[in-house]
Amino acid sequence: MSRVPRSLEHLKTGFASEAASAARYRAYAARAQREGMPNLARRWGELAAAKDELAILQLEAAGQVRDEKSSLADALAEERFENDVLYPKMIRDADEAAAETFRKVVSAQKDHAGRLAELRDALAGSRGDLQ
Repeated sequence: MSRVPRSLEHLKTGFASEAASAARYRAYAARAQREGMPNLARRWGELAAAKDELAILQLEAAGQVRDEKSSLADALAEERFENDVLYPKMIRDADEAAAETFRKVVSAQKDHAGRLAELRDALAGSRGDLQ
């Protein structure tokens, strides 16, 4: 028996599904835009935004959106895990083409981690919203 309540597992699964669909739809929109079909791109973008709303609804219901400091700590921990554990393992296990894609992701992820650390520091020095 799982230690995580079934409802919470379902909310997390639903979130992952909706978030993945939204990302796919944004990719379809980007391709349509590159191929000179801005109206199709706009429609894909609208569908992606609707999927994002459903993902957020489930993420919030799962209690995964908390105060700003906790959210930043969670985001930094996730970036570090991805950079230090997840992607290095995938790079070792992947063929060269996929490994090169993962290396590009890690490079971008390092920037993301830096930006999140800057946000954390800026928030710690603020009295509310950031300037």
